[in-house]
Amino acid sequence: MKKRELYYMTGMLLFTALLNALSWILPSFSDFYTDHIFLLFTGSLGRLTSLVPFSVGERMIAAGVLLLLVLAVLLLLYPFVHRQNFRRRARGFFRFMAHLVIVVALVMTLNCFLLYHCTPLSPGGSGTERRYTVKELACLRDYIVEEASDLCGSLPHSDDGLLLAPEDLTARAMTAVKSLSAEYPRFSSYCVTPKPLSCSGFISQQHMQGYYFPFSMEANYNTIMQVGSRPFTLCHELAHTHGYIYEDEANYLGFLACIKSGDPFLVYSGYLGVLNYVDNAFYRSVSREEYRRHVRVPDQVRLDNRFLTDEDWLLVEEASPLDTEKVHQAANTFVDTTLKVNGVQDGYASYDRVVELLLRHYIGTGLLPCEPEQ
Repeated sequence: MKKRELYYMTGMLLFTALLNALSWILPSFSDFYTDHIFLLFTGSLGRLTSLVPFSVGERMIAAGVLLLLVLAVLLLLYPFVHRQNFRRRARGFFRFMAHLVIVVALVMTLNCFLLYHCTPLSPGGSGTERRYTVKELACLRDYIVEEASDLCGSLPHSDDGLLLAPEDLTARAMTAVKSLSAEYPRFSSYCVTPKPLSCSGFISQQHMQGYYFPFSMEANYNTIMQVGSRPFTLCHELAHTHGYIYEDEANYLGFLACIKSGDPFLVYSGYLGVLNYVDNAFYRSVSREEYRRHVRVPDQVRLDNRFLTDEDWLLVEEASPLDTEKVHQAANTFVDTTLKVNGVQDGYASYDRVVELLLRHYIGTGLLPCEPEQ
């Protein structure tokens, strides 16, 4: 490796390390970066990838897997093959992979890692930060169940009980996200076009509804999940592309975009998107007897809120050579580890923190008055 090349690679690594160090030490650095620089990538790279109808990120991952396979083969063969032509080509490929790893580290830093150190959202202002009571959680939970129940009855379903979606859900979700710009200025920047995932079967085995790809600045969604979850998922992933990388914040903003849209289908999707988080939190906080005394989640709402139908699960598992449980566990471990490495101490459980954001939004700001617990 030439000295110039070595200096270049070392410089890139030091620059990447410096950016990460600054983000850990100075949250204001991450805030400035996200507000003024990150959104430029959304408006440039995201605008470019939005021109094509398929997920560029998926193709990048496939290419990455292929390159890793080639690397593994060359590493196995290199000690045994002494032909100069082979060794020269192999060394060239190794150098290429070293450069690629450095670029990957820099892109992940710029489009993902730095965002984890921004100042957290504070619905209602810092004065609403406090511990909420079980009574207040029950108030929020019952309200969401009641709202979802009312909307469920007004939306069309097929003869076999499946929720029927209106047209242009993607465009509606994009409009809903843009409408948050008055309260959250980052949403005034360019909005990428969400992409369907062609490997939705494998994504379903991970129990994932969507993905944000930092290398292509794309918001991607699972096409097999039930349609009632799609608008909430689209808004959630679009929040990531606007710099909100925390999962609880993306959940909250996805919910907010849906319920403020004025579109009954999107509003229903918003309530479905947070129903399990709030309902599970309440269930864990009280006895079974107390839980049963509260508003019951209607059967149709539960059906609309399933991730996949039984028929779709059967098709997914029949089409895949991989065991769903093992894929799910591996995906959970990967997400949990990634979050913890970036300073999210509760890892995968951070998704559940949307409940506190909802409490602060509704109760802390007086939108859902509850009598104080004596």
